Amino acid sequence: MTNGEINIEALVPAEMAGKAEAIGIKKANLDFWTMFALAILAGAFIGAGAIYATTVWTGGAALPYGVNRLLGGLVFCLGLILVVVAGAELFTGNNLIVMAWASGKVSTGKLLRNWGIVYLGNFVGSLLTAVIMLLSKQYMFSKGALGLQALNIANAKATLDPVQAFFLGIMCNALVCMAVWLCYSGRSTMDKILAIIFPISAFVAAGFEHSVANMYFVPIGLLIKQFAPASFWAADALAKATPAAITVDSFAKLTWGNFFINNLIPVTLGNIVGGAGLVGLLYWFAYLRTKKA
Repeated sequence: MTNGEINIEALVPAEMAGKAEAIGIKKANLDFWTMFALAILAGAFIGAGAIYATTVWTGGAALPYGVNRLLGGLVFCLGLILVVVAGAELFTGNNLIVMAWASGKVSTGKLLRNWGIVYLGNFVGSLLTAVIMLLSKQYMFSKGALGLQALNIANAKATLDPVQAFFLGIMCNALVCMAVWLCYSGRSTMDKILAIIFPISAFVAAGFEHSVANMYFVPIGLLIKQFAPASFWAADALAKATPAAITVDSFAKLTWGNFFINNLIPVTLGNIVGGAGLVGLLYWFAYLRTKKA
């Protein structure tokens, strides 16, 4: 509100930087249980987006590759929309707290405390969502095709080259943090939703790697592999797969060890570089460094 009038204009980048700094200070000073509970919610929200994308991708082989990826990316946006609009603490978005840290308004200890607690909470929320989906037996839908899609996604992620995963992680969180950054300009819920759609659908369509999304994508595949009944492995979609029928042995490399080593660790490091480095610190340098001086 300016001079008694309500201002509905979007914030300009310099104002967005100030808002990002203020939000970073607030996030870093949350108490443990509030931070952890909101992080669990964020993990579940991103898991919901992953469920939506997996469902849309199922049976999409008849579509051109790019169209299929685009559709999955558009529906995956649900996850960050829920995080931003409903309120939750997401590790990848919280990489922007580095702006308040660079200004000296958040200590290194508080920065790492936030990242650590939120990362753990995101993992708990994502894993709980995967367990619920396992118990729901949604993977049996479409004659087992949905479960096969989940397995294929998880297997591809768990067998990535770690160096490739690192750089895919950089690109991913540069776009995620740009989506969050754009939300800082918004005055309304619709502003924020529209700001999220294109950066997030872009990272999904391009095949970039998001650590929190992978906390759902890979565990659900691992859980299906370990706990799905024989009726799943005998389902039409698996039995009629080409060039040969799909069995549990088809996913021998889908293991918890490969998940952590080939994917989650390098992707997380890449996410930090892309989000904190390529977005947070560069915008701090552009708009806040003179203010600190």
